Amino acid sequence: MKYLFSAAALLATATAHYTFPALIAGGSSTGTWSHVRKTANYQSNGPVTDVNSNAIRCYELAPGTPSQTYTVKAGDTVGFVAAASISHPGPLQFYLAKVPAGKTAADWDGSGNVWFKIYEQGATISSAGMSWGSQGKSQVTVQLPKSLPSGEYLFRVEHIGLHSASAAGGAQFYISCAQLKVTDGGNGTPGPLVSFPGAYSANDAGIKLNIYYPVPSSYTPPGPRPWAG
Repeated sequence: MKYLFSAAALLATATAHYTFPALIAGGSSTGTWSHVRKTANYQSNGPVTDVNSNAIRCYELAPGTPSQTYTVKAGDTVGFVAAASISHPGPLQFYLAKVPAGKTAADWDGSGNVWFKIYEQGATISSAGMSWGSQGKSQVTVQLPKSLPSGEYLFRVEHIGLHSASAAGGAQFYISCAQLKVTDGGNGTPGPLVSFPGAYSANDAGIKLNIYYPVPSSYTPPGPRPWAG
C-alpha cells in the first residue's frame, strides 16, 4: 500500500511547475521581472534538469535581458514571489555572488567560483514520510547576513523538485536570480565559494534519491553548507 500511495503522490505532482518572477524587499514585492532576470521558463514554467548546463546558474532567457538593481541593507529580509506556488516536494536554497570590480549586477553573468549559500531548508522526516517547509508557499524569504560586505550581488533562489528524482536527471531545478545593491555592510568573508555549473553532480545524494519509499532516514541539500555570516 505504501508503494501505491507513493505512485499516486508522484503522479499528482508531475505536471505542476512554477517560476520566481518577482523580488521581495522592503516588505513588498517588485514588479514581475523588474528586478529578477527573466528566465527561460517564463511562459512554460518548466525546470532545469541538467546540472552541467549554464542554465543551472540563473536560467536566463537570454544574456543581457534587462533588469533593475534593488538597493537593500545588510541584514534586511529579501526573497522571491513563487508563481503560482511551490507545488513540488524538495529543498529550498538561497545563494549570493558578489559582483567583481569593473562589473555591475546588471551586466555580470555570474560565472566563476563566486557563489556562496546563505540558507538551506531540507526535510522533516517521520514514519509518515518527508515533509518540506517550502511546499505550498507563494513567497519565500531569507535574512541577508549582517556581516555581508557592501556591494552589488546576484541573489539566487533555487527550489529542487524531487518527486521524480530516483534516476539521474530526474530532479527538477526552479531557479531565478535577482540583482541587489547591498549597503551598510559588514566585513565578513563569505564562503565556501562554488560555481554554477560545477557545484552539483547529477548523482549527488541530495539530488538523486527516491523520497517516497523506502523513506530516507536523513536528507542533506546539495552544495556547500550555508555561510553563517
